[in-house]
Amino acid sequence: MIDKEIIKIASNTENHGVLNNHTHSSKLKNAICGDEMKIYLIIKDDKILNFKYECESCIYCQASVSLLSRNIKNKPVENVKSFAKHAKNYFERNNKSFDKEWKEFDKIMTKNNISRKECLLLPVNTALDALNKKSL
Repeated sequence: MIDKEIIKIASNTENHGVLNNHTHSSKLKNAICGDEMKIYLIIKDDKILNFKYECESCIYCQASVSLLSRNIKNKPVENVKSFAKHAKNYFERNNKSFDKEWKEFDKIMTKNNISRKECLLLPVNTALDALNKKSL
């Protein structure tokens, strides 16, 4: 049974779409289930000014990217990279809570959702990949 909170978070699609003037982007695919995630970023002076995404994915992935898209704007790139590292280790570390600025992720990254770990991390990994390379 899918948690109602996951559905509520996933239904917020205010940042869904394409950023034609993006400075960074990435597209990753989950090898396990085939979910696809595209992320577009506008970065200036090491700060993320805008974030849009497109996905063909499950509700867990959609909830994760929705939260990420709302929490990443106006944050320094280094803060986001630090969050991404923490998120990747999150399921292995007995659910040490996220820092205040990323607290909302505690709602979806839970022991109950460990079987959906790859789904929840796909947007994080895609954003990290985008941060590590410039768009063409």
